[in-house]
Amino acid sequence: MKLVIDSYAWIEYFDGTNLGLKVKDFFNDKNNTIITNAITITEVVSKAKRAGKDIKEIYEAMSNLSSIYNINDSLALEAGELHADIKSKRKHFSVADIFVLLTARKLNAKVVTGDEDFRGLKEAIMIK
Repeated sequence: MKLVIDSYAWIEYFDGTNLGLKVKDFFNDKNNTIITNAITITEVVSKAKRAGKDIKEIYEAMSNLSSIYNINDSLALEAGELHADIKSKRKHFSVADIFVLLTARKLNAKVVTGDEDFRGLKEAIMIK
């Protein structure tokens, strides 16, 4: 299965929580293809740096455990349109969340998350 790991799931993984262990199970299943949108790296590194963690180690882990889906201008345009549509229904849905959701849609993948903003979306696999 193709899985896009969002910031929430990555942070739980790096914090070694019980939810993080669920994320680790997705990594350990060789039938899964793990993907991370580039904007997720920004969110996770920012949180890690503020927590005093080794950001180089975290970035390397993200790069080794997943394929990075990069942002380009056409994806940014599409994300802006999708954000405008979804924002009217889900007022807390962030631009970063849109990039994760759009990545999943483009790749016919699921989003692994604990972020309540994704709850109820067909693409979401909730870890909590």
